[in-house]
Amino acid sequence: MVSRTVRRATASAAALLTLAAVPAHAATHGSDTTRNSGTAALPAPDMAGLRAVLRTLTTQGAPGAIARIDDHGTVSTAAVGIDDRTTRRAIGNADRFRIGSITKSFSAVVLLQLVDAHKVDLDTSVDHYLPGLLPDRRITVRHVLSHRSGLYDYTNTMFAGSVSGFEAVRNKVFTYRQLVQLSLRHARTNAPGAAYSYSNTNFVVAGMLIEKLTGHSVGTEYRDRIVRPLKLRDTLYVHPATKIPGRHAHGYLTPDRAGAKLIDATDQTVSWAQSAGAVISTTRDLNTFFSALLRGRLTSAAQLAQMQRWTPVNSTTRYGLGLRRRDLSCGISVYGHTGAVQGFYTYSFTSKDGRRSLTALANTSNNGAVLNAMAGTLESAFCGKRTKAIPARD
Repeated sequence: MVSRTVRRATASAAALLTLAAVPAHAATHGSDTTRNSGTAALPAPDMAGLRAVLRTLTTQGAPGAIARIDDHGTVSTAAVGIDDRTTRRAIGNADRFRIGSITKSFSAVVLLQLVDAHKVDLDTSVDHYLPGLLPDRRITVRHVLSHRSGLYDYTNTMFAGSVSGFEAVRNKVFTYRQLVQLSLRHARTNAPGAAYSYSNTNFVVAGMLIEKLTGHSVGTEYRDRIVRPLKLRDTLYVHPATKIPGRHAHGYLTPDRAGAKLIDATDQTVSWAQSAGAVISTTRDLNTFFSALLRGRLTSAAQLAQMQRWTPVNSTTRYGLGLRRRDLSCGISVYGHTGAVQGFYTYSFTSKDGRRSLTALANTSNNGAVLNAMAGTLESAFCGKRTKAIPARD
């Protein structure tokens, strides 16, 4: 099913976890001066190409896939397949879903707003705010937000077996400190600031910082600082409840054993992730969020610049503070985050000026072919018909 609607932006409208570890790289910082970052005119989106990518995702094991492009007030949507293997209901862009690590961008925005409010300093030790939590006083807030703390990612051990690991925690409720302790049982991956090494532990610590500095839950801070100001009507943080409220897509976990039946992973606490990956949203809301972020509506210009101090991840990806930059084959760079949580893969990115945004979802996980093919949604959305999709590498 494919639909396309056109809307004009109003004056008031003007006024989105990868579970796998990522190779470490030297902590060098770059800028966007060598890339077309979105300030020039973009080619028209290739909707036929986008639909083809979504069909590919369903042939590779995703029950369904959706995508939405918001472009200067024009909305284009596409949907293929089903959101529920029992009822066979068609998947659609109105469906809510778990956004996984795109939650990290929400957490980073809240902390950078607190930097703007002079309640936290990026280059101050985490120990200053959370005494005794971490074993090394050299780990700063910046190190945590940029995945350069060296803290081991406890999910590498927790989900060594995809189904058994998930079933062990799907209804469990953790405290933040319990998750940090799971990390500290393992050696650190590097000295603070020495290298990039993706770790959910970092954004568990970020959640602890938010709650310590504000006296409120992360859910309250997401709501008051992001959801309500942007009028995100389908973005929720329900932890530790297990259900996705309202119309939603079911998410299916692919077992490690080839040919085994998909596991419906929709209902879970996501307590193993919390501020690293437990937000629920929609394609519309995520496009609104990243567009607002890159257009300077959520932080000061100074803090948005801090988010874009890049560390190389691989040849196509750089990481800032809770924000990814993807460099596409056509020379355009886009900004946002990817998300993986049991049953759901999400890509959500916007242009440098925030005027064109794409969010795409496949309702499966633990499927490398699907995750790699999803990179093609970015190529179709931002590069148009003159380029071919490239595989994901993050």
